[in-house]
Amino acid sequence: MFDIRRNLATKLSLGILLMAIPIFVLSLGLFFIQSRRVVLTEALEHANSVHNTTLQRIHNYMTTIETATNANDWVAVENLHPDTLLSLSNRIVRLNPHVNGCSFTTEPNLFPQYGRYFSAYSVRVKQGDGRPDSIITVREAEYEYFDKVWYKTPHDLGHACWVDPFDDYNEGTLSAVDLIASYCKPLRTADGRFIGVASTDLSLRELSNIISAEHPYPHSYFVMIGSEGQYFIHPDTAKLFKKTIFSDADPGSQTDIITLGHEMTKGRTGNMNVKIKGESCLVCYQPVAGTDWSLALICPESDVLKYYHLLAYIIIFLIIVGLLVITLLCRMAMARAIKPVRQLVEQTQLIAAGKYDEVMWSELDGANSSEKDTMFLRTSVANRWDVVSRLQNSFATMLHSLKAHVNEISQANDEAARRNEELVQTNQLAEEAARQKNIFIQNVTHQIRTPLNIILGFAQVLRDNAGQMQEEEMRSIADIMNHNSMLLSRMSSMLNDSSTKDNRIPVNVTEEVRLNELSQEVLAEVRIQYPNVNFIFSTSLPDNYTIHSDRLYLFRSMRELFYNSVKYSDGTHVQLTITANGTHVILTFEDHGPGIAASDLERLYQPFTKVDDLSEGLGLGLPLTKNHITNLGGTLTLDTDYQKGCRFVVQLPNR
Repeated sequence: MFDIRRNLATKLSLGILLMAIPIFVLSLGLFFIQSRRVVLTEALEHANSVHNTTLQRIHNYMTTIETATNANDWVAVENLHPDTLLSLSNRIVRLNPHVNGCSFTTEPNLFPQYGRYFSAYSVRVKQGDGRPDSIITVREAEYEYFDKVWYKTPHDLGHACWVDPFDDYNEGTLSAVDLIASYCKPLRTADGRFIGVASTDLSLRELSNIISAEHPYPHSYFVMIGSEGQYFIHPDTAKLFKKTIFSDADPGSQTDIITLGHEMTKGRTGNMNVKIKGESCLVCYQPVAGTDWSLALICPESDVLKYYHLLAYIIIFLIIVGLLVITLLCRMAMARAIKPVRQLVEQTQLIAAGKYDEVMWSELDGANSSEKDTMFLRTSVANRWDVVSRLQNSFATMLHSLKAHVNEISQANDEAARRNEELVQTNQLAEEAARQKNIFIQNVTHQIRTPLNIILGFAQVLRDNAGQMQEEEMRSIADIMNHNSMLLSRMSSMLNDSSTKDNRIPVNVTEEVRLNELSQEVLAEVRIQYPNVNFIFSTSLPDNYTIHSDRLYLFRSMRELFYNSVKYSDGTHVQLTITANGTHVILTFEDHGPGIAASDLERLYQPFTKVDDLSEGLGLGLPLTKNHITNLGGTLTLDTDYQKGCRFVVQLPNR
């Protein structure tokens, strides 16, 4: 039966495989990971190419409409007549299949025979069933069009422009069926007098068809938004003109979409990785030239990486085949390499069996009596100076050297064991420090991000709904923003205090502090933060009673003790009592609640320690408070005899 323990070639092969296999697997793994980067890079380049092509196609269509308008407006000015305007509007629509409609609208009473209003309008009516489109040209019914966006915008700007898509419907007039976007150009006489507006329309449905003509991936799609973030083109038509990219996203959990909205509304060009409906997507965005619109191409990563996932099966196949080939080659190489060693083993077995006549022995020249017992083995390859011969000739010398060095090795092993133990302990401390650092960074990030997101979210709400909110709603939002701003300020102060060397914060204990007045100020601030908590203040000192201390750090310490009482109590009873004896002023903070478990008392004042990882705060309140009180010359203790909740006692020098 084959015994792996007695087969040196197999054991050496396994040793080499244990080193080669991880390198081989790691190489393929790195190739797999790098392939993902390459796939994503190529996908992004492909998406950008399609995105740019689509923008160029949009630009061509829009340029066609602009050219059609610019090439005919001078005719309208030079031949200012109702019939000419009707004919020109019909001609522009008829000669340009992408134009949905065209109008020439004049200033009041330009044609006295028609009164205040005159608008020559032609619109394309699609027949379907392969029939050519029909064009209807009419003088529109009278309506107050001077405040319409397509008339007022070029009139106010004084130059041609594109206006955001709008509904052209006006009761009693000829209107386009679809939502339209218009290129509007002011009409002026040779002396610069404004006489009206030439407006050429592009159907939003036609624009959507242009944009959707090409998709880089099966489930990719385009989204177009306006300057305020409103949707003009979106696969979900229910969102068009009713929602914005900001109102459609949760400010707390979808900050990446909010960031994308800001980038697009500011007219920037770029790429982002955004989560939409829980799926990671590549987004390419770029403004539409000549407008305030921005177009984004959204490609789900599930489409982008579809064929990349198939690569995993190829990698697995390569790993299996590669391991088999490596194992076979390694086994063959080791068997060939140790063949001389096997011969040496056979010779030593002869000596062990007492068959001395089959081998040659000679004493070491110049050896003493004790060394003459050691013989050099001379095998059939002794006349060659290869590694096996050197091994044979060095074997006896090695035995003598081994005994001489065994004690040194033993001592070295003991020293190495001791140092290894120290290294293990040092490594454990380093790992614990790294873990604490990561937990602290994650906690700080979470604690700061929560109020910051709230402030940013409500700021966005105020910006989007300015002038539409009631005073009471705005006051409520302002209170919430103020509350979270105070939380950020408090955390910033705590982090700054905790970063000082050896917690040695310079304090000024020469200030005269009125305790009752300071207590009222602290209570006023915490009541703003926690209006529903029942705070009780009791003092046996007169209002003009003062001590020498640092007002700022005493204020922060009292505030943190109040916050701690509110956070870990039921909120029905939070009381501060101030008394004094001959040498000290005593401030007692007590609350009703679950109290502090006996198992948590030892780490009560350890920095960055909380009841659990999900609780609010940085775990710095009590440690910093104790440090501040100590620097002020006082003491902070927990009254363990108090059973209704927590009672902290602060003693300050009465000076």
